[in-house]
Amino acid sequence: MPPLSPPEDSEDTEHTTAERAAAASRSTWVSVLVNLVLTSTQIAAGVLTKSQGLVADGVHSLSDLIADFVVLLANHHSQKDADEDHPYGHHRYETAASLVLGLLLLAVGLGMLWSAVVKLEQPDAIPQVHLAALWVAMGALAAKELLFRYMLAVAKRVKSSMLVANAWHARSDAASSLVVGLGIIGNLAGYPILDPIAAAIVGFMVTKMGWSFGWDALHDLMDRAVDDEEVAAIRLTLSETPGIMGVHDIRTRKMGDMVVVDAHIEVDASLTVEAGHDIAVEARSRVMQRHRVLNLMTHVDPWHRPDRDHDKALSAPAA
Repeated sequence: MPPLSPPEDSEDTEHTTAERAAAASRSTWVSVLVNLVLTSTQIAAGVLTKSQGLVADGVHSLSDLIADFVVLLANHHSQKDADEDHPYGHHRYETAASLVLGLLLLAVGLGMLWSAVVKLEQPDAIPQVHLAALWVAMGALAAKELLFRYMLAVAKRVKSSMLVANAWHARSDAASSLVVGLGIIGNLAGYPILDPIAAAIVGFMVTKMGWSFGWDALHDLMDRAVDDEEVAAIRLTLSETPGIMGVHDIRTRKMGDMVVVDAHIEVDASLTVEAGHDIAVEARSRVMQRHRVLNLMTHVDPWHRPDRDHDKALSAPAA
């Protein structure tokens, strides 16, 4: 899954919470409609045409439908304002939703693998599918690819990792429909075993993607830092703030799609406490305007002793 790039300048600021919520809701309801139609069509056609691959693809679409409702639920709760119990807000509902999506995909993928293996153990019992299965598979492929492109465009526009995860979930469906289509073509060409093999490949793809989403979300829930490129961009913004002579000890942790930052800034030691405070306030404002930062906590150090602001206090003789 491609990473979300931080804004490059002050004009490319984060979209408002309301904009992100509206975009997430709109794109997810489109996905609900598409997956509802695909699920019913693929499973019914798979049973009627005797294609295990098409049934597996329909079950995959059903998992998407469930995942869409998980995303809608998470999107609703993640927009709640900060409260006494959640001073940083509820942004990690999105991360939790990504974890649920990953676990859901993992379970569905393993189920597909198991079903395909059972079929492959009895190759003589594999029926020949009907030509109609191929048309359904190709139609599903087109619908899922268009859905992926639409959802990814929305996700990148509002910079939502949860929507990116859901978009790539749709792309995995498009890939699985392509594999299923190839399996059906092989079955029609006189190689019936290719249909359950296609179902097994789809199962493996879904399992792999579920593991990837789940593992990434788990790390984010454990306060994983953002990438070095984004840290460097935040450091540059701090360094360019008037009055700041140096920056060190920047620490970040992800909070949903937002970032919480701690940083030490160095200012002239001769300045008053009030002047140092004003510089820190300006630095915080700049960072939060230019980057997807939820909060910046600064520690002001005297410039002539960078990284050693407590040495004198610690080494002072006792009275």
